[in-house]
Amino acid sequence: MPAVTKPANQKGDFLVDYEEKVFEDVQATVGEKALVTFHTVAFEGSIGFVNLLQATRLKRKGFETSILLYGPGVTLGVQRGFPTLGAEAFPGHLNFNNQIVKFMEEGGKVYACRFALQALYGHGEGALIPGITPISPLDVLDLILIHRRDGAFILDTWTL
Repeated sequence: MPAVTKPANQKGDFLVDYEEKVFEDVQATVGEKALVTFHTVAFEGSIGFVNLLQATRLKRKGFETSILLYGPGVTLGVQRGFPTLGAEAFPGHLNFNNQIVKFMEEGGKVYACRFALQALYGHGEGALIPGITPISPLDVLDLILIHRRDGAFILDTWTL
């Protein structure tokens, strides 16, 4: 039987070189835009939260950044809490809400499809995190096309 001679990992150990950056740190030029679309259910995987972080990073790199919540993506923009709105039932429970609020506080814009909000998930506009702009389902495609026309970077978030 082989013997394990390497000591066990310890708290504070480095397992990878996290400081080496291989690519240049790209920053937006004046007037560059970005759009991050979300067609994913909150808490169904990490993609929703990871791309909220990406949207925040795009904003910090100087892009005029917008988020589009449509289809199941509107569930990311609904106020949460338990036993009351805003109360965190467990650590990380309000990650989506907190990240969206932070993104908007830093100047990002967030839009949510009214059709998905009501017809698919049974919520009214009052259920949205304050600051999110509800839009017509007819505006969903136009928002994407406007960004495309303006040469924006578009990051689509999908899960099935």
